[in-house]
Amino acid sequence: MSQIYSFAGENDFYRRGAIYPNPKDASLLLSLGSFVDVYFPPSKRSRVVAPTVFSGFEKKPVSIDVLPDECLFEIFRRLPGPQERSACAFVSKHWLKLVSSIRQKELDVPSNKTEDGDDCEGCLSRSLDGKKATDVRLAAIAVGTAGRGGLGKLSIRGSNSGSKVSDIGLTSIGRSCPSLGSLSLWNLSTISDNGLLEIAEGCPQLEKLDLNQCSTITDKGLVAIAKSCPNLSELTLEACSKIGDEGLQAIARSCSKLKSVSIKNCPLVRDQGIASLLSNTTCSLAKLKLQMLNVTDVSLAVVGHYGLSITDLVLAGLSHVSEKGFWVMGNGVGLQKLNALTITACQGVTDTGLESVGKGCPNMKKAIISKSPLLSDNGLVSFAKASLSLESLQLEECHRVTQFGFFGSLLNCGEKLKAFSLVNCLSIRDLTTGLPASSHCSALRSLSIRNCPGFGDANLAAIGKLCPQLEEIDLCGLKGITESGFLHLIKSSLVKVNFSGCSNLTDRVISAITARNGWTLEVLNIDGCSNITDASLVSIAANCQILSDLDLSKCAISDSGVHALASSDKLKLQILSVAGCSMVTDKSMPAIVGLGSTLLGLNLQQCRSISNSTVEFLVERLYKCDILS
Repeated sequence: MSQIYSFAGENDFYRRGAIYPNPKDASLLLSLGSFVDVYFPPSKRSRVVAPTVFSGFEKKPVSIDVLPDECLFEIFRRLPGPQERSACAFVSKHWLKLVSSIRQKELDVPSNKTEDGDDCEGCLSRSLDGKKATDVRLAAIAVGTAGRGGLGKLSIRGSNSGSKVSDIGLTSIGRSCPSLGSLSLWNLSTISDNGLLEIAEGCPQLEKLDLNQCSTITDKGLVAIAKSCPNLSELTLEACSKIGDEGLQAIARSCSKLKSVSIKNCPLVRDQGIASLLSNTTCSLAKLKLQMLNVTDVSLAVVGHYGLSITDLVLAGLSHVSEKGFWVMGNGVGLQKLNALTITACQGVTDTGLESVGKGCPNMKKAIISKSPLLSDNGLVSFAKASLSLESLQLEECHRVTQFGFFGSLLNCGEKLKAFSLVNCLSIRDLTTGLPASSHCSALRSLSIRNCPGFGDANLAAIGKLCPQLEEIDLCGLKGITESGFLHLIKSSLVKVNFSGCSNLTDRVISAITARNGWTLEVLNIDGCSNITDASLVSIAANCQILSDLDLSKCAISDSGVHALASSDKLKLQILSVAGCSMVTDKSMPAIVGLGSTLLGLNLQQCRSISNSTVEFLVERLYKCDILS
């Protein structure tokens, strides 16, 4: 023991010689092996811990994320193809943002064609609605579609609670989707001109642009589209409060292929913008819609003079346009190609103005006149006489038009009129005088009288004589017609019949119609006719050969009637509705299953006598049929 305490660190403890040739050389500590067992008294020497010696030489893990964005951008743009860039974009949102920010012209390698060739370019379509519409999703769409043919159509609809789409998302689309041909932006107050500038710069093939409730987009954005997208053919602007004449003038100057324009509720759009638009697109513009705008008679005068190629014209809610505007438009002799005209809620529609329009549009085949309180019988009859090519006429909420205007227009429309519709015209009454014996309207095939409470049996009797070739008849909500009035129509070869809401309709009428028209009747709607019972269904089953659509909602039918339908070998129904029929119960299930071989649609809503278990069985059994319950 004394030898140990007297140890001086030399040969007397380790007899083979000194361990250290030079004990002051600290680097020799690294050469100690596990076989050396040495005791160092703490009072003489401090302990040296090996990990402390090695900690300065350990290597940290290397990651590509240490590279700045500029370097990553250079790497991504040099990747050989869109598939490789798409794979990198899936790594993280940060990489997705970088990849989607690369412009097509910045790629260091040419874009690879898809396997389908050039025909597939721009063939993909994407739609984002509500909460699904975000900048991240747009970036993913931009990168993901690049290698699969390219994005051709994009629709983004924001939500009222606030949109998560900003200019950043549109920037991704603009830089990665050069083949984009159609863009629709709805309810996106977070999109500004900057986003539209990126679309204009990166998507020169854009042909269709739809901006709806984009309150922060101004003329600047529309000007950029006009300069960079010369192939624009369809433009729709609605509730864009900051877009006005300057944007429309730019479109008119640069987009010579413009075929369709629809402008609604844009307060800054005035006569100057409309005039510029029409005067520069005389040879191309075919469809024009002007709704709820602050334009005057000047705009309609321009339409009448420069609308040489217009085939479809819609004028709605033009409160500043007077009778003079419609008169000048009709006398401008520029609407020679007009095929369809719709006028709604325009106070300037008077007898004189409408007659002028009829004379100035000799090839017009379809006319819809709605909410025109100043239009009377004389104006309607004069319009009918002037419109020699008219095939379809619809009047809605024209409360000064009476039965004389209705029958007068029928008699004066010529031999080409095929369809006539009256909707909510409250001044229509029943005829008290007869029509000329020689009068006829043999070309009329479709007649619709909806919610005209004064329309009665005498009118139907006159129609039965005047229009013997009727095929489609729609008498909806006419509670003044009785059984005798309906029977005047059974002589026609009816194909489609709608008697919904006619409370006086009886089984006798249905039996007579089906017996007469069993080989032609395809659609029968008797929704809400509470006097219809199982007797009508028996007649339908016995006579109807090609009936495909039958609506029996709220009728007084029972299980027996449904079984009668199922027992017919001739009947091949595709659509059946028994909604609100309280006497149809679970006992009808076998009959419905029997009809199910051809059924594509079945309405069982508000059938309180049909249990949930029956509905579940039918859903499982009739797997090809859409069932509403």
